[in-house]
Amino acid sequence: MDKNLIAKTYDPNEVEDKIYDMWLKGGYFRAETDDDKEPYCIVMPPPNITGHLHIGHALDGTLQDILIRWRRMEGYATLWLPGTDHASIATEVKIIEQLAKEGLTKNDLGREGFLERAWKWKEEYGGQIVEQFKKLGASCDWSRERFTMDEGCNRAVTEVFIKLYEEGLIYRGDRIINWCPDCKTALSDAEVEYEEDHGHFWHIKYPIIDSDEYVVIATTRPETMLGDTAIAVHPDDERYAHLIGKNILLPLADREIPVIADSYVDREFGTGMVKITPAHDPNDFEVGLRHNLPQICIMDDSGIMNENTGKYEGMDRYEARRVIVDDLRSLGLLHKVEEHKHNVGHCYRCHTIVEPIISRQWFVKMKPLAKPAIDVVKNGKIKFIPERFEKIYFNWMENIRDWCISRQLWWGHRIPAYYCEDCDEMVVSRSIPERCSKCGGTNFKQDEDVLDTWFSSALWPFSTLGWPDNTQDLEYFYPTDVLVTGHDIIFFWVARMIFSGLAHMDEIPFEYVFIHGMVRDSQGRAMSKSLGNGVDPLEVIEKYGADALRLSLVTGTSPGNDMRFHWEKVEASRNFANKIWNAARFILMNIENLNVEVEPIDSEKLELPDRWIISKYNRLVQEVTDNMEKFELGIAAQKIYDFTWNEFCDWYIELVKPRLYGDDQNARQVAMSTLVYVLSNTLKLLHPFMPFITEEIWQHMPMKDESIMISRWPTVKVEEIDAKAEEQMEEIMDVIRAIRNIRAEMDVPMSRKAKLYIIPHDGWEDIFSYGSVYFEKLAGIDEMIIEDTEDKISKNTASAVTSKAQIFMPLEDLIDFDKEKDRLLIEKAKLEKEVKRAQGKLANENFVKKAPAHIVEEEREKEREYKAMLSKVMERLEEIEELMG
Repeated sequence: MDKNLIAKTYDPNEVEDKIYDMWLKGGYFRAETDDDKEPYCIVMPPPNITGHLHIGHALDGTLQDILIRWRRMEGYATLWLPGTDHASIATEVKIIEQLAKEGLTKNDLGREGFLERAWKWKEEYGGQIVEQFKKLGASCDWSRERFTMDEGCNRAVTEVFIKLYEEGLIYRGDRIINWCPDCKTALSDAEVEYEEDHGHFWHIKYPIIDSDEYVVIATTRPETMLGDTAIAVHPDDERYAHLIGKNILLPLADREIPVIADSYVDREFGTGMVKITPAHDPNDFEVGLRHNLPQICIMDDSGIMNENTGKYEGMDRYEARRVIVDDLRSLGLLHKVEEHKHNVGHCYRCHTIVEPIISRQWFVKMKPLAKPAIDVVKNGKIKFIPERFEKIYFNWMENIRDWCISRQLWWGHRIPAYYCEDCDEMVVSRSIPERCSKCGGTNFKQDEDVLDTWFSSALWPFSTLGWPDNTQDLEYFYPTDVLVTGHDIIFFWVARMIFSGLAHMDEIPFEYVFIHGMVRDSQGRAMSKSLGNGVDPLEVIEKYGADALRLSLVTGTSPGNDMRFHWEKVEASRNFANKIWNAARFILMNIENLNVEVEPIDSEKLELPDRWIISKYNRLVQEVTDNMEKFELGIAAQKIYDFTWNEFCDWYIELVKPRLYGDDQNARQVAMSTLVYVLSNTLKLLHPFMPFITEEIWQHMPMKDESIMISRWPTVKVEEIDAKAEEQMEEIMDVIRAIRNIRAEMDVPMSRKAKLYIIPHDGWEDIFSYGSVYFEKLAGIDEMIIEDTEDKISKNTASAVTSKAQIFMPLEDLIDFDKEKDRLLIEKAKLEKEVKRAQGKLANENFVKKAPAHIVEEEREKEREYKAMLSKVMERLEEIEELMG
């Protein structure tokens, strides 16, 4: 082995691309179906093709890669299946923006021209995020990469649509939907984000026909009153029983509307009366159906008031609101206005306030699909990690409404419904029909709408494995094992994959849902463009390396909890990488320099420090593997970090140096073999977390597999766990710590040698005698004397107690009394001067009266501190003078 092969310092920029290329060329990421192995599969949550790798992606990808690398090393046939999502709305917006720069609109190109442009854009930019995932170290099987609109996924989408339609679970109808006036498309309930809004309650007088009376109705959206078709009260509300069946004059519209009774009304809320606007509120829509009320739509697709609004036609909805309120006020019909905080729905893409409108759309009936999906979580077939997120899942699924799946876009999976242009007959089919079964016509037009992006994403765990064909991959890898995702898409995606897997595969899509939190900034704020606090993971990788980023994202985190991003944590992870590198370099260079033959461990030849580190290492294997099984990846990483830094680097390497540089060749060989054994296996434990540096070191190790990726995950060797060796070595280390503490407290350098008296507990004499060489090398002791009592030990000592011994160090060995006295006298004079200065300042009446109170108090605190410090110096001077005689 050439010692120059391992560089003096670790430079991730020189290593990481080279290592990743080696993995790709070696085919180590490729998954193979193997009946002799247990499968383990994770499907990557497909990032949008419009996306750029952000810090949330980095966390999500790191967690998946840790799990897949670990199981690969455990001997599973692992598949981490990557892919990207076509992201209908986001991508279409990108293309439209690009066209606008050229002075074009989507309509200028037409549907086919627009789609051609979109596919071209996808080919040019859609793969960027995939390349960025590779920089992170993602060990996906890239040969199986999928896209939600590739031929196979498109076929799966069509099959599912037709199947659900034929089962009566997909229907087309007029329903209240969430409409984005900016994106000009319908949104599912999951695509609406609610934000607290500081709005108003407008209390409006509605005159009763043939009466001087009026009723007062409160609304947060006065513009929608133009679509009112009834006033509703609770049937058991005696206050309004006399009004039921009477008519009310709708202000500004000069239209009569009835007072109806419906149990939907909450008698305790407000006045106990509500306006019913069936075309613009989902609850009102249901009330309208029960009472056969007309549905009057008052806005167009852009949120502009339409022909049903009289003089307000052509106004933007918010301009109309302002004018309507002014008109009500001038007519004396505005009773009062109250400030009101309430949650308002916004489009999850463009953040425009969503407008509930009645529209003809395609829907999936959810109740029949939701029940089995609820059951598999309740009975434990699917487990959420952590379990508390099941509540979010159940709350969504148990209160689910029919899913609006049609979108008024061009980019996406086009709905496979065809309309006969001769008789309007509709046919749902895999391809355009040749002849109309109703009129015999041959002219068909396909539905203009596309499906919700999440419709195809819901099929991801099985469509990517080849469904609807019964492929080898599907048979072997489905159901998958773990879904790793953030809590924000439990209802967007997780719930839909579960009911889709059950409906079309008759099997759950995965056994575990591993939820992680958000990555926030150091102040706990969400990262956003407006705050300018975002972190680009590629910049972090460029500066510190992918391993440092990965470790910083994982350590100190627990499933489901948000984490804060600190640059100091990344730097600490980079320092840890350097620590490992330097330890490995020390070992590898000494194998060469000392001409040591590394051999398998011979337990008969091991010394106490060897048995101790091997025992501690085995306990680490046991604990880390247990943590990994429980998805406690942050705890596992921290334990590996602590063992590597503390026990291995700071202690064991220092403990074996006397043997490495001693004359006993056999002792040197045993020490070096132990170093290599522990280092190589610790690298294996660390590999899933820090794959690049562990592979680079691995390539220089003796007795190695061709890649650490395909080496076996360490298993516990119970026979190597030695509690007695741990206790004995820990006691020797405690004595060393105690000596170092005495030196630190008395400011005595290691170079000043000292004598050590030790009074051991019964049975510990031999252990401390054995430890004398370590006291010498690691604590600056030049002579150790074991005593059985304090009688023979001078009183002028510094002392400490450990669990198995008392230790004493003569003060004359630690202190030059003359120098210490001179130092203390200088310190005394300095402190006396400070006390006098503070006292003089506080005696000045002008200062005490005119200075701010906090400044005066600070000066008093200084005086107290200086006096306390002076008192300690005086005490120490007395002790020194007493010792000097």
